[in-house]
Parts: sequence; C-alpha cells; structure tokens
Amino acid sequence: MAEHLGLHTVGDLLHHYPRRYAERGELTRLADLPLDEHVTVVAQVETARVLTFGSGSGRRLEVVITDGSGRLQLVFFGRGVHKPHKDLLPGTRAMFAGKVSVFNHKLQLAHPAYQLLRGDDAVEDVDSWAGALIPIYPATAKLESWKVAKAVDAVLPAADEAVDPLPETLRAGRGLLALPEALRKIHRPATKADIEGARARLKWDEAFVLQVALARRRLADSQLTAVPRKPAPDGLLAAFDARLPFTLTDGQQRVCRDVFDDLATDHPMHRLLQGEVGSGKTLVALRAMLAVVDAGGQAALLAPTEVLAQQHHRSITEMMGDLAQGGMLGGAEHATKVVLLTGSMGAAARRQAMLDAATAEAGLVIGTHALIEDKVRFHDLGLVVVDEQHRFGVEQRDALRGKGSRPPHLLVMTATPIPRTVAMTVFGDLETSVLDQLPAGRSPIASHVVPAQDKPHFLERAWERVREEVAGGHQAYVVCPRIGDEEDEPPAGKARARAKGKSAAPTEDDDAKRPPLAVLDVAAALSSGPLSDLRVEVLHGRMPPDDKDAVMRRFAAGETDVLVATTVIEVGVNVPNATAMVIMDADRFGVSQLHQLRGRVGRGSAPGLCLLVTDMPEASAARARLGAVAATLDGFELSRIDLEQRREGDVLGQAQSGARSSLRVLAVMDDEEIIAEARDEATAVVAADPALDALPGLRTALEALLDEDREQYLDKG
Repeated sequence: MAEHLGLHTVGDLLHHYPRRYAERGELTRLADLPLDEHVTVVAQVETARVLTFGSGSGRRLEVVITDGSGRLQLVFFGRGVHKPHKDLLPGTRAMFAGKVSVFNHKLQLAHPAYQLLRGDDAVEDVDSWAGALIPIYPATAKLESWKVAKAVDAVLPAADEAVDPLPETLRAGRGLLALPEALRKIHRPATKADIEGARARLKWDEAFVLQVALARRRLADSQLTAVPRKPAPDGLLAAFDARLPFTLTDGQQRVCRDVFDDLATDHPMHRLLQGEVGSGKTLVALRAMLAVVDAGGQAALLAPTEVLAQQHHRSITEMMGDLAQGGMLGGAEHATKVVLLTGSMGAAARRQAMLDAATAEAGLVIGTHALIEDKVRFHDLGLVVVDEQHRFGVEQRDALRGKGSRPPHLLVMTATPIPRTVAMTVFGDLETSVLDQLPAGRSPIASHVVPAQDKPHFLERAWERVREEVAGGHQAYVVCPRIGDEEDEPPAGKARARAKGKSAAPTEDDDAKRPPLAVLDVAAALSSGPLSDLRVEVLHGRMPPDDKDAVMRRFAAGETDVLVATTVIEVGVNVPNATAMVIMDADRFGVSQLHQLRGRVGRGSAPGLCLLVTDMPEASAARARLGAVAATLDGFELSRIDLEQRREGDVLGQAQSGARSSLRVLAVMDDEEIIAEARDEATAVVAADPALDALPGLRTALEALLDEDREQYLDKG
C-alpha cells in the first residue's frame, strides 16, 4: 500500500475514500470509460471464446462483457487463459479491474483482474459484498479495489479514535456528522444518504484545514514590513508613458492602479496577475518595475526558460528604447540599465551582469533560475515579478525574496486562467487581478480538430492550409510532444506516414501505444514530403542556447517559413507574422497547455488558425477534450473543463510539490460555497487564536496536511 498508493498509516487508509459505489445488481456504464486509465467495472459476461493464433501454439481468450447496452472486450493470453475460461461463463457477474486501451478501434481491457460476484455459493466474499452499495476504491494494477476494501474492513474499528479537527461549535452549528461516524459511513454506507452525509462532513474538514493554513500564512505576511515604493512624478515611468504609441486598455489601467497602490504601502505586495494570452500583462509588469526604479530600488523579472528570458529582455529593451541605455552614450535623461542574467551566458558577460546588479547600475534585471544563485547580489531589490508562476517552485521564489534587505514586493503573472475558487484554495494568500480585455489589433483564432485516423484526407488538407498561409506571406508552427533524439528511437516510418497525410494504423504488435510523434522525425518527413518547397527549421529544449536564439531570430525575421518545435514555444514567444499552428498528437497535451500554445498565433492583424491533429477515436474522452478547446477561446471556460477532467486533487499542483494532494472529496469547482464559507470561518478562528492553542485536534490535522515545507509550498503556489 505504501508503494503503490502512498498509504503509510491507518489514518492514511481511513482517508483513502471510495471513488464511487456500485449498486448491487447495477452494472457500470461501459460507454463512458476513460482511455488509458485504471478502471474497476461491474458487468456481466456475454460471450467467451478461445482462439488459437501463430501455428496453433498461441492461445487467446476473448471475453465480451456488457452493461446491457455497451460492450467491452477482455483478452487473456497464453497460460493465463485456463482459469478465466473456467470462471467467466456467459451470464456470470463480476468486478473487473484493468487499464482501458484501444485495439482495432474498440475499447478493451487486457488481462484484467476480476472478482466474481456470486450471491449463492459459499464464497468468502459474500459478506463484504452483502451491502447494497459496493465501494470502489482508487486502485492500481498491483492492488485491486477489493483488496483495498478488505484492508479497510480490518482498520475501520480504529475510526472511533480519530481526532476531530473541526471546532465543536462549528461542527454542531453546521449540523455536520462527527468524524468517526463520517469515516464509517463513507467506507461502508447502507444508503445513499449515508454517503451524502459523510461527504458533506469530510469536505468541510478539507476546506477548513486548508483555509486555516492559508489564513495563518496571511497573518504572518501581514506582519512583514516592506519599503514603500512611490514613483517620482517626472521620472523614468513618466518618460516611458510619454513614449507609448498607444493608450492602455481600461483593464490595464485598473490593474496598474491596484499594483501601484500595493507598492505604496509598507507591507510586501503579494499579487497574482492573470490575463489571457496576449492581454498585455508584460506591459503592466514593466510599468510596475519602472515605478520601483523611479523610487530608487531595483526590480527583477524571473522567467521559467532561457528562451523566454531572452525574449523578455529583447522586448523590454525595445519598448524602452534609449531609456534602457543608462550609463551609456546616447542614454536618455532618466535612463536605467536593463541586464540579462541566464545560466548559459559566457563568464565575462555574467560577471558584468552580476556587477551591475550589485552596484545598482542595473535598475531592471531579467533572468532565469540563475538569478537565484547565492552569488547573485542586489543593491536594493524592491520588486520581484515572476512570469508563469506554475513553473517555479516555492524555494526559488523565496530565495529571490531573500535577496532584499527587507522582503521585496511580489507580482506573480500567469496566463493560465485560474477559476476564482481555485485561486481561493491555491493562491489563498495572494490578492488577484484579472486582465480580461485583449489589446486592439489582435485577431480571432479559428481552431479545428483533425481526426487523422478516421479521415486521413483532413490531414492532407491541413498541410495544404499551411502552404496557403506561407504563400500569403505568413509563417506557421508545427508542435510535437517529443524531441526524438532519445536512444531508444522507434522507427521513423510512422512520422513519414503522418506527414504524407496517411494514417499510421495501429498494428497488432504496437498495441495502439505508439510513442508520441517527435520533432526531428516530423520535420524530416515534412521537408521531404508535403512542405518540401518551404523553409523548415526545428526548435527544442536540448539545443545549445545560441542555436535556439538564432533559430528564434530567423523565425522572427521571417527567414523561416515553418518552425517544428516542442512546447518550448508554449509561453511568451511573440512572432506576429505567424498565423497557423498544427499540433501533432494534440491528445497528449493538457487543455490549458493547448490553449497556451494556440495563443502563439493570431498575434498580428491577420486571423490565426490552429489545427489539433489526433488519432483518438471519436467517442474517446481525449477527443471530447480537444473538441472543447476548438469550441472556445475563453481561457477561464477551458480551465474549468480542464479541472473537471483532471481530478481536482491535482489542483494543488502535484507536479510542483510531488506530495500527494490533500484534497480527496472536496471538488474545487463544485464546492465553491463551502470553500468561501470555510475561508471566513478559518480567518475568524486564526484571528482569535493564531497559535490554535485551544484546538489541539485542528493543530494535529494541520501538521498532517502541512509538514513544514508544505505550508511554505502552499503559499507559493
């Protein structure tokens, strides 16, 4: 259990709740099963037959199970066919567990584990299935749901000793069950009402403990002091504004006011700025940075990748013109110096950049993680701007904040729209500003799904569209999930077939699990195939930084027609002349990632086009997800879909913390009211008793939720 489900204690197991409940006699709907996920289904055997293949030596058992309307095929091979052949007679009911895959366009489970549900003969499991509701637990291939259920039976009596984290007044006041009762009912409900009551109670625990953690962070932060930074009336910021060739949108003006108000106080600003791709966040951040320089401080901009840091540096120096040439001949009166600091710079350039930061010669320092190294010193760091928050761990942000003699102000920018409730849970300690207007002159983007497997001629048409865009004087991106220079390289035949517009049909041996398409293969296939008359280049993360920069420069200058790239272009790359994007194996990317990628086209006055190429069958969840992306350009709408599709648990950023998510029954999207109420209750509790002396149960729960580093991490995001 520890190895496969991360469960180490009796408490962990008691909090490993059933994912759903099967009703005795009711069968699982087979049509809705998700691909590539481990599922547990209750169904009835319809047919079973043994086939021989090869020279008659190989044997395969094919069993078809049904829920009355849909069907699902199970296959067993080799020696493994005897027992299931004996057990799974037509008409038998059983629970099956396995991973759903696609084979010959049909859903199937290969070698599933199963547990027969026979009510009459003396099977040892009759007791555990006697209830009308069979709990089905999140399980893995090594540990089936029914084994988890047995273990839970063994520890359930211990639920009586569970310490209740909710203050008694709150629990009684809201009419919530006691914790031991809630645990018993969620694992072994007699009725559906039991499940509802238990979930309502356990949701409160999760929301409340989390909000208490955030309320304590906010309290601690409100006691920090920072240097107020007010821009001089006729300084650098005023000079910059006077040169802007356009006026700010209302949204930009509103957000700038919020930010400037925060900068003027003696508490560190903690603000999250979210805005659609291309809504002008960088301009807002730049004005804040200039205001701080005006007030005698320095500002640092932290970008997640070198490509992005270089791009920010380029676009900021361009926007500032001679205001960025402080200390140089030709520099304007209020000018400051803008320096770039990244890990791959030459030693001399780095030394100079570090010197500029330490002597306050440089007002703006733009860089990657290299900014965080111990050796880097700032003269007076007043503001830290973090771009694309979710790429940065918390330690990095703290390390940077620690560079100031007093905590600098912090502005976090993200283009991944975060629904309000999630912002409340995840960024509970940050004030939020939203930029929701696109600047004038941006064009709409049309998006379409290209089902390469069902309709190969659609793919040929996609390459034709790319040629048309280039013929019209524009450029295009082709995005692939993989680079393709790994050692265990699969044959490139697949990519060639794809590029020519043929579909690479899954064959028996590749079991429909071909590796994702790779940049190098696809670029080669396009250059020798449908795009042979165009200038095609590649860009990926493993290229030397100078090469990357050169490729981006050529593309920006219009010397390349088509750029075949990995997701390195996902954030911040700005080439207004690029109007088309073809995303290969689009089902391998997440919803918000696709939305980010798509934001790279349509940045100029010509309309953008985004084609999502996939091999997934029409009925699959992956196709539904792509359909949703194609149907709307609204990032907030998509982030809701994204959340509903990923389990909410990942909202707290599994990827960043590696810790198992603390949310098990709380659904961030649906439980908006609970989260808001829990936040109010938590704020009141913490204000009255910051150390939680009177609530030992809550303190214990908090320690479990947040071993020290996790509380730190929560704050960061």
